[in-house]
Amino acid sequence: MEADEVTIREQNFHSQVREYTICFLLFAVLYIVSYFIITRYKRKADEQEDEDAIVNRISLFLSTFTLAVSAGAVLLLPFSIISNEILLSFPQNYYIQWLNGSLIHGLWNLASLFSNLCLFVLMPFAFFFLESEGFAGLKKILEDLDEQMYIITLEEEAIQRKLNGVSSTVEYQTVELERELEKVKSKKTNLERRKKASAWERNLVYPAVMILLLIWTSFSVLLVALNILYLLVDETAMPKGSGGPGIGNASLSTFGFVGAALEIILIFYLMVSSVVGFYSLRFFENFTPRKDDTTMTKIIGNCVSILVLSSALPVMSRTLGITRFDLLGDFGRFNWLGNFYIVLSYNLLFAIMTTLCLVRKFTSAVREELLKALGLDKLHLSNNPRDSETKPSANGHQKTL
Repeated sequence: MEADEVTIREQNFHSQVREYTICFLLFAVLYIVSYFIITRYKRKADEQEDEDAIVNRISLFLSTFTLAVSAGAVLLLPFSIISNEILLSFPQNYYIQWLNGSLIHGLWNLASLFSNLCLFVLMPFAFFFLESEGFAGLKKILEDLDEQMYIITLEEEAIQRKLNGVSSTVEYQTVELERELEKVKSKKTNLERRKKASAWERNLVYPAVMILLLIWTSFSVLLVALNILYLLVDETAMPKGSGGPGIGNASLSTFGFVGAALEIILIFYLMVSSVVGFYSLRFFENFTPRKDDTTMTKIIGNCVSILVLSSALPVMSRTLGITRFDLLGDFGRFNWLGNFYIVLSYNLLFAIMTTLCLVRKFTSAVREELLKALGLDKLHLSNNPRDSETKPSANGHQKTL
């Protein structure tokens, strides 16, 4: 009996070490990828060699850690779905013994823990640490206030002399012209990019991408509509308390691997559409990161935004019925997941808003792209009767028939 107990303890110990090693390796890969992504957008001018460099490095490492956690949260549900199908197809395979329910539960718990840690501790610390200029800020507080007041007074006088020498009207016009110039440069860059696109890309790739987006959006609306019907007739469709069969015991999709692959594609599509929609909001247009020209403050803000979106992805996917995989760890402990009216309202809101988007914007964009690809855009096909009543004349003015 004692030998059996020792053997069991050894097996548990080796299993825990193996799980910790796998989690560390997965996170290390995500951290390295996140580091290269952030350094690609980080402003190069911030890489000074003075005492503030330590502050920037600390903020950079914390932001990289947060982005890696966000990537892990995005991959959490797809990894769990594909792991369930692999365990179901190869239950006795020696080479996949490391892929088990304990590892999946551990990943969900770590993702929940690190998400809360980054959102409520690390990112606020990185922001205030950067704004207060880190350790240098503490030294500056201890400096002589009279000396600081003298320097500030000199700077104020210098700025005042500059303002007195420049007319306010000219300065306003200069600012406006600079803004207009930036807009023109941005439009010119987009036009040059479109001009360099080959005929194959314009006539085949772009319309194909638009059609794929239309298909995936329509398919997601269809799944949500079916989920609404399930909610009305079956209590197990609720995202909380469904009590699934467990990992590796039964397939969660009717079509097996094919259905699991479709679910994973839809989950990634939801994440991409959420990020694109977030940065498309007028309030966050200037928040979009730019290559080699993004300050650390903006990087911290972007990491927090992506963390919130990625952490909500598993809950959103399960609530909308995109997947039947049970939410594990703290992700499935939200009380509102068991409220029928909240879940039903969320599904109805998603279905209605997405359908309106398809009808009013997306389908018109696809129609225009298809007409351009087929060369029918020159026929001036339009549903507006006023468009057919006006034609441009040779001198550029419009004439009414």
